[in-house]
Order: sequence, then C-alpha cells, then structure tokens
Amino acid sequence: MFDHLHAAPAAERPDLLAPPTLAAIHLIPEALVFEIDPAFADTEQLCARYDLPLETSANAVIVRGTRAGVDKHVCCMTLAHRRVDVNNVVRRRLEARKASFAPMDFAVEATGMEYGGINPVGLPDGWPVWVDGAVADTAWVCIGSGVRHSKLLVPSSGLLNLPGAERVDDLAR
Repeated sequence: MFDHLHAAPAAERPDLLAPPTLAAIHLIPEALVFEIDPAFADTEQLCARYDLPLETSANAVIVRGTRAGVDKHVCCMTLAHRRVDVNNVVRRRLEARKASFAPMDFAVEATGMEYGGINPVGLPDGWPVWVDGAVADTAWVCIGSGVRHSKLLVPSSGLLNLPGAERVDDLAR
C-alpha cells in the first residue's frame, strides 16, 4: 500500500524528523519516513498528492482540559476522516470542566514540533496518548514526523506501545 512512497527506516533519516521525534523514534523501531513537499503536509492535500487512502492517515490533535484553573493535555489520535469527540469523551476522560483544542502556538511550543507535523512520538513526559479504536484497528498509519517536509508510516501497535498510550474506543466519530 505504501510501496510507492520510497520510505526509509526513520532512525536512518534524522534530517526528516523533529528533534523530539528523533529522540523517541527508537520506541517504534519499525517506523518508516518519507519526504514530502511541505505545501502538501495537510492531510487532504497529502492523500491526494501522494495517492494515500484517507483511511490510513491518522491525525494527532492536542486537547487541553481545564478544571479549577488546572490544565491537562492529551494527544488524541484519530483517522483523518473522523473527528475527535472533544466535548464529551475527551472532556469526561480528562475530568475537565471544559475541553478544547489547544491553541496552535501552545501545541507547537510545548511539543517542539511544527504545526502539520505534530505526532505522539516524543511528546512531553506525562502527556497521555489516546488512540481511537479505528486507528488501533488499522495495521499501518501515516502520521506526522514533527516537521512539515516528511511523514511517518507506523504500525498502530507501535502507537499503543508509546508511554502513556491507550486505546480509547469511540474517541472519534
């Protein structure tokens, strides 16, 4: 399915990974990386340009939940054609009074990754990674690499083996 992308083992191409992703890529030793035109980093354009099925592309979104002035953050992984249920599932699981997508500038600064490349590999310590059941049931997925000029191909089992990761069925609709 991904043969036409000329992917290489991610650990062998540090030039295609953000520093936090590079520091943690050993956690998914099977991970592959391929270079892209950064103008096509957004999922729909990526899939059209590189002939990728939307059903194999997974997006990472950073959600902030707040309760009594205390913020909690989580990385939610969902297939590109689905939407994370922030106001119900995520808010309740975070035990937050209010939950919303984290502002882009915060997500970029906190993760050390570029917008359009944020992924769960190399997130700050203590951040949970919730993997939607639909992602977990997909053998391999295309995700960000931390930069806009490349993408990772990873087995979903690798995502579930990341620190703080867990499968959350019905995380997205």
